[in-house]
Amino acid sequence: MLLLSGRVHIPLNELQFSTQRAQGAGGQHVNTTDSSVLLKFDFEASPSLPEHYKEGLRRLSSHLIHGNLIVIKAQEYRSQHMNKDAAIERLKALLEQAGHRPKVRRATKPTKASQERRIQSKKGRAQVKSGRGKVRFD
Repeated sequence: MLLLSGRVHIPLNELQFSTQRAQGAGGQHVNTTDSSVLLKFDFEASPSLPEHYKEGLRRLSSHLIHGNLIVIKAQEYRSQHMNKDAAIERLKALLEQAGHRPKVRRATKPTKASQERRIQSKKGRAQVKSGRGKVRFD
């Protein structure tokens, strides 16, 4: 089970795993083992994923999202089990990023006292600057 928050969790049977041979250089055993893991998750068809996560995934621009399908390939480790865990962690990070709701900005007005303090400081500064002019002896 993939736990995103206290109320949101995704059963592992909604995730599709397939294995394949990893790319890159290897040793004698590399041509015979399927150590790379390909994880596919159809987030639109998932009943356990809340709607605001789905909207966040639709808004997100990631190379991992193809239509309504998330495709993650993990091949960092030699072990298939470790690659599967790495793919799940990447999916979890992507879903947490999509589920983050930005704070709503509420417009505020300055208080009357702060407006008056601002005007008084401007007037004081103007008096200081006006005192810097030439001295006239009349």
